[in-house]
Amino acid sequence: MNFNPQPVLLAGRHVRLEPLERRHRPALLAAAQDPEVFKWFLTPPLGDGAEMTRWLEDALRAQVAGTEVAWATVRVGDGRVVGSTRFMDIRRPHRALEIGNTWLAKEAQRTPINTEAKYLMLRHAFEMLGAGRVQLKTDERNEPSRNAIARIGAKFEGILRKYQARHDGFVRNTAMYAIVAEDWPAVRARLEALLTG
Repeated sequence: MNFNPQPVLLAGRHVRLEPLERRHRPALLAAAQDPEVFKWFLTPPLGDGAEMTRWLEDALRAQVAGTEVAWATVRVGDGRVVGSTRFMDIRRPHRALEIGNTWLAKEAQRTPINTEAKYLMLRHAFEMLGAGRVQLKTDERNEPSRNAIARIGAKFEGILRKYQARHDGFVRNTAMYAIVAEDWPAVRARLEALLTG
């Protein structure tokens, strides 16, 4: 199995992950208007047009370079773009990648959208690409994100001290989590139970 993540449509009952394109910019900008959504982001809030353009172009450049695969997160119920997510830190020789740069409009938070998006991405990574490891990380202080990552079944691996500089100059400690191939069957069953429960 060739480990070579590429843009691909991932569709579920609640969410459709569409490969990120410039055409998504207006809808992404509309979804990004609450700066609180980006409280823990490394980059500035994306509700500003210039910031959104910079973020989008960076994502597309990384995709061309083969280091990231980005998606627009679309709510199936009404077809609205409610955020974005991506595969990043793609390490082909090691069959490993990270799910990150994920954000959702407030209205889409605490709905099945994020759970199903993670399920679709993890299933694609492990079952279609043959990943050995998928990692997720967040600001050490971001308890809601840490709880959400643990809830899907990722294992906490530790705190990386002074790991990433934010746009405001603060250098954050980063909490690292991962799911490895051997964990996937149990994680899959857990996510499927969450989505049908």
